[in-house]
Amino acid sequence: MTFKMREVYYFEKPGPQNTDLVVEVVTKHIERSGIRDLVVASSTGKTALEFARALRDETRIVCVSDGPYRREMGFEWPCMDPSAKEELENLGVIVLDSAPYVLHGSLYEGSGADIPTPTKTFRDTLYAFGQGMKVAVEVVLCAVDCGVLEPYKDVIGVGGSGDGADTAIVLRSTFPGTVFSRDKDKRLEIKEILAMPLEKKWWD
Repeated sequence: MTFKMREVYYFEKPGPQNTDLVVEVVTKHIERSGIRDLVVASSTGKTALEFARALRDETRIVCVSDGPYRREMGFEWPCMDPSAKEELENLGVIVLDSAPYVLHGSLYEGSGADIPTPTKTFRDTLYAFGQGMKVAVEVVLCAVDCGVLEPYKDVIGVGGSGDGADTAIVLRSTFPGTVFSRDKDKRLEIKEILAMPLEKKWWD
């Protein structure tokens, strides 16, 4: 029997107070795994900056901010501070600050109709693991779909429950269209959980 022991950070509560520890566990995993691609969800750029400052020489970082559909959710857009974007790019971070959401904005998103589309079912399944889990997967799909991240390789995805970071996972990067591919080497796989909150935050 072969097995591996891993250190996983489980937080009592979701939220930005966990960001420093997510940076810590991601740094440890990069050191032992050799993974060199990190995708971080960061609306304003602040969370991505924390990772970039800690890992500037260790990994290639993609920062995925919110796309224009954010306005339909009642928020302002664009939401990334120009100075944060400039600093991120100076640190070598690839910034996506206008890419569309992968798991929102479908044909029926704003209709108010409770239509069980495949995208909604997939999204709600990820929510069962927490808001950060859904986001960590979504930003990797977005980065691949925008052509800044190679598909079909192990990467680290980081997400949060509103602000900051509280979830980190190792997953196979893939296109949205190949998440459930018949080719098993192209399917989405969540391979390891590095950090996640025990209590979930649900959005009504």
